[in-house]
Amino acid sequence: MPNIVLFSGSSHRDLSQRVADRLGLELGKVVTKKFSNQETSVEIGESVRGEDVYIIQSGCGEINDNLMELLIMINACKIASSSRVTAVIPCFPYARQDKKDKKGSVERWSRAPISAKLVANMLSVAGADHIITMDLHASQIQGFFDIPVDNLYAEPAVLQWIKENILEWRNCIIVSPDAGGAKRLVSAGATKVYAILTHGIFSGPAISRINNASFEAVVVTNTIPQEEKMKHCPKIQFIDISMILAEAIRRTHNGESVSYLFSHVPL
Repeated sequence: MPNIVLFSGSSHRDLSQRVADRLGLELGKVVTKKFSNQETSVEIGESVRGEDVYIIQSGCGEINDNLMELLIMINACKIASSSRVTAVIPCFPYARQDKKDKKGSVERWSRAPISAKLVANMLSVAGADHIITMDLHASQIQGFFDIPVDNLYAEPAVLQWIKENILEWRNCIIVSPDAGGAKRLVSAGATKVYAILTHGIFSGPAISRINNASFEAVVVTNTIPQEEKMKHCPKIQFIDISMILAEAIRRTHNGESVSYLFSHVPL
């Protein structure tokens, strides 16, 4: 594909490389580091003048540092005369802070900010022309932007994983319980219980709880790096969604519709 450059941030280089391989591209040259005072430094190592630029950076790990790195990379490409900059954010940071919550029995509105809106403003001000993300916590976040946002779905890839990995998938029942519901599923006669979700953060004691739970497997997308978690928890498996992101990038670059990906996994 001519006139396209794909960059990777620091948050999830494995996913970025998978996307690049899928597109038959080399990742663009970029050096990211921190100065001794912990300021983020970004140096774009090749010309992006007139190019269609895509920057892959997920909202995970050191979220604030990675968000700042993304903003600087967007701005660096924009002021270097790229024709368009698309931020590919598989897991959108601060997505759960998408509204003001009511506090107390009298429904008193809290003074909490709507941080997802702030992140949207920051991305726009940095110079992003387009956002590609996956499974937003709430679709209303798309309305926080004045630029196009494509919110992709992991559901087609999840359905494909079920068909390919669960032999008796035609006899399975899909429910949406809380985490403690797994035991009640097993006690009610279920032979195997799988937990399938999109962004597997696994904070706090999550790993030990999963190891002690009755799940056959906990299946997540690789919108967030899972390699380290999988070393400590053999029940964790991941669904690769790089082909969905790669196809979204290809279709966007070529001016094609992305809605096909809402219900299909590209071959």
